[in-house]
Amino acid sequence: MFNKALLDYPFHDDSICFIFPMLSHIHSQVRLEAHPRLKSNITMMPLKTTIAFLLSLALVIVAQGEERGQPSTSSTTKPLTDDSEVILIGSQGLIGFEEVNESLVQCGDARIAPDGKYLITTPGSGVLTAAKKESGNLYTKQSFGDCEVHVEFMMGKGSNSGVKLQSRYEIQLYDSHNIENPTAKHCGGVYPHWVYRKNGKGLNYIDEGVPPRANAAKPAGEWQSLDIVFRAPRFSADGKKVQNARFDSVKLNGVIVQQDVELSSPTGNAQDPLPEIAEAPLFLQTDHGAVAFRNARVSPLAVDTLDSGE
Repeated sequence: MFNKALLDYPFHDDSICFIFPMLSHIHSQVRLEAHPRLKSNITMMPLKTTIAFLLSLALVIVAQGEERGQPSTSSTTKPLTDDSEVILIGSQGLIGFEEVNESLVQCGDARIAPDGKYLITTPGSGVLTAAKKESGNLYTKQSFGDCEVHVEFMMGKGSNSGVKLQSRYEIQLYDSHNIENPTAKHCGGVYPHWVYRKNGKGLNYIDEGVPPRANAAKPAGEWQSLDIVFRAPRFSADGKKVQNARFDSVKLNGVIVQQDVELSSPTGNAQDPLPEIAEAPLFLQTDHGAVAFRNARVSPLAVDTLDSGE
């Protein structure tokens, strides 16, 4: 009897409201008062049958809510517009960065040299290469808050680089293929905090950072991809920080290596850190060995009001 009622009930119509059944015993039977369409089909049912019906009804409602993708109470982000993507390095060359150091080479492609420590370039545009150490660093012309970042890169043998969101929160790039137990200093790690040694020579690391979940790095000389979803810190109207920055996710070559990593302060220099702000330029490190970049872009994200810290 109630199977037909379930099929007839208009669950697809969000405007339908029904009255939760009111139960009363009448000679060991139960009267069910519900939506009129149900009431016409169900008037008197045994208690066990009624309970089974109510459980079935609840399960159908829950299932339909899941199928429709009901919005979560957690925060969400989405692109500002379909055309909000900012190209940093593309077919037209290096267009999204401030002044470029003369030691950086814009080219059509790059390949690793026989000794593995240098990159050999071919004429053209669309690729930026730091062919050797001390080639300077790059800062974007535009400042970003919440954003998605995509960049493709190639490491020279033993090279070290990084992508710093807001010039403060670093995902490490490193020639770390085949490292069995990667640390935060290897490719895909959230770089640890450090202070200068008292003698001024070298660094003392004061934490371990956040190692990648897996080693997804490719060998030196191969193109790799990095995809980051970043959430900027939140501030109240009087400038007080009310929510830490966060890496929602980081994918290295399609493999999730970081997820839901909260950042209580900028990574790296803990002795003299940059102040945290809502928006700042993205930074590419190009002064620690041979590295090449291509297809670099940033998509600013709209912020859900639930996540604004207000």
